[in-house]
Amino acid sequence: MPSRKEIQWSQLKVGALVLVGVAVLVVLIFLMSGSTGGLFAKKLTLRSYYRNAEGLKKGAPVALEGVTIGNVIRIRVVPGRNPTPVEVTMQVGENAAYGLHTDSTTSIQSAGVLGDSYLDITSVGAHGSVPQNNAELKVRETPSIQQVVDTSQQSLLKLTEVMNKVNTLLDTLNSNRGSMGMFLNDPGFYKKVTAVAGNLQTVTQQINEGKGTLGKLLTDESLYNKLNATVDRLDMISESLAAGHGTAGKLLHDETLYNNLNSAVANTNKLVEGINSGKGAIGKLTQDPAFAQKLDDTVGNLDAVLKGLNEGKGSLGQLMQNRSVYDNLDQTLDQAHQLLKGIRENPKKYLSIKLKVF
Repeated sequence: MPSRKEIQWSQLKVGALVLVGVAVLVVLIFLMSGSTGGLFAKKLTLRSYYRNAEGLKKGAPVALEGVTIGNVIRIRVVPGRNPTPVEVTMQVGENAAYGLHTDSTTSIQSAGVLGDSYLDITSVGAHGSVPQNNAELKVRETPSIQQVVDTSQQSLLKLTEVMNKVNTLLDTLNSNRGSMGMFLNDPGFYKKVTAVAGNLQTVTQQINEGKGTLGKLLTDESLYNKLNATVDRLDMISESLAAGHGTAGKLLHDETLYNNLNSAVANTNKLVEGINSGKGAIGKLTQDPAFAQKLDDTVGNLDAVLKGLNEGKGSLGQLMQNRSVYDNLDQTLDQAHQLLKGIRENPKKYLSIKLKVF
């Protein structure tokens, strides 16, 4: 019969064996049900490079569209790789690789404002093939919590500055400083505004009653009738023009005017062509240098003659400038007129015919 000590030792060995078996079973269950698919599941290693780790730690979960498919297995700084020196290596279960593509993107996200960081992969809009082991996935730039906080602080500072300016403006208005402050706090200004409103009401009432020029324009039916008659006349004139009546209508519809105008333009073109080719007096004047020189000489001589006349040179010049010559000529003409008049009245006195016979 075994001793009490042997029995206790046997029970201790059985208990230890049971504990070891339970521990091994728990470890196996944990490894087989892990995020990477278990201990014996194939795994896919991927990499991404970031400017900053932003609190991401080794062992952080890796999610695909919010579903955990792996873990971060290494975070390190790669010297000389700028501007993204932080290398994040992740490991995902190969059974989840069907949802990954070579153009899928990764980003570091936070579970809430104060939550831990994790790696998020998105394949929205991705159409590439399934990535190979140790492939690199591009990074999707998203604002970090710190950037959001910094931006919010800047916005709050600007909002505070604006509020300070608004408070300063309100203080200025309440203290009757400036034009707007006087407008808001001056009782006289309120009275003036009230008076203006009263005047506007009076003017509006007078207009509605048909008083004044504007009131008559709005309420007098005779103006409407005149305008209506004017529109009717304009309509009749338009119809007359459209029918080709009257001078204006003929100008719009009669082709004779167009033909005459076209003919006149053609003749004008021919005339201009003749002038340009040196035909006719005007053509020679514009194209022949000799003719132009002769004309210039003639004008010069005429100018010299007129200048001599103005200076009293020559008989004609003396006649134009010398008063005595003009008076003598006038007297001579008067005497000749008297002589001719006497001859008409008594020709025998002045005309006598003598015949002599040899």
